[in-house]
Amino acid sequence: MARTGRPRSFDKEEAIRQAMQLFWAQGYEATSLTQLKAGMGGLSTASFYAAFGSKEGLFRDVFDHYLASHGQVLASLWDETLPPREAIERAFRLSARMQTDPAHPRGCMMVLSMLTCSPEHRDLRARLAQERERNRAALRACVERAVKAGDLPRKTDAGALATLLSTFLMGLSVQARDGASRRVLDAAISQLLGFWDAPTGPRGSPVEQPSPAKRPGRHTHRLLSPVRTTGISHV
Repeated sequence: MARTGRPRSFDKEEAIRQAMQLFWAQGYEATSLTQLKAGMGGLSTASFYAAFGSKEGLFRDVFDHYLASHGQVLASLWDETLPPREAIERAFRLSARMQTDPAHPRGCMMVLSMLTCSPEHRDLRARLAQERERNRAALRACVERAVKAGDLPRKTDAGALATLLSTFLMGLSVQARDGASRRVLDAAISQLLGFWDAPTGPRGSPVEQPSPAKRPGRHTHRLLSPVRTTGISHV
């Protein structure tokens, strides 16, 4: 007789974790219902729909679980007790570590699971895009705090810089999926955040360095030298 109920050992949370591995590795549309049922301990079709309602419903549960677990690597972006640069660096380095962890598929599920999708799944894609926009807004808030504190120049375009940082963060996913090591990603993060170490004066105005002595027939130039900052937590 065909089995129509759930396995006696059915654990919904564990089933969600197993489904997350599949969606993360293969993407939403490439993951079949057959694969999902098998990965969740051999659920029958009836049991699957009774537990999750639909494949879309399962994906929503999986995404919520991802945000509450792996997605917490970005939590420092909302921590206003941290200096803005430290908040961003901590988030990026923890993200790089998570995305290269061999315990699960490489990259970020929020970025990779629905890069492309058919029109009938645009609501799911919009849900992921909404979360990415939330992260971008958090990055912008960090930049704005830095400008206000004088850590970045007054004329900094907070929106453009937040977009740059967000683009870099999402790009880590592709690099990690292609096999980049954590060491490589950490080096890229250090290079990106080097701009933050440019000297700034009061209220974020550029510092003018001493000019060389004027000589007949030659122009003087203002030179800007990198300045190392301290107190940055390398996670």
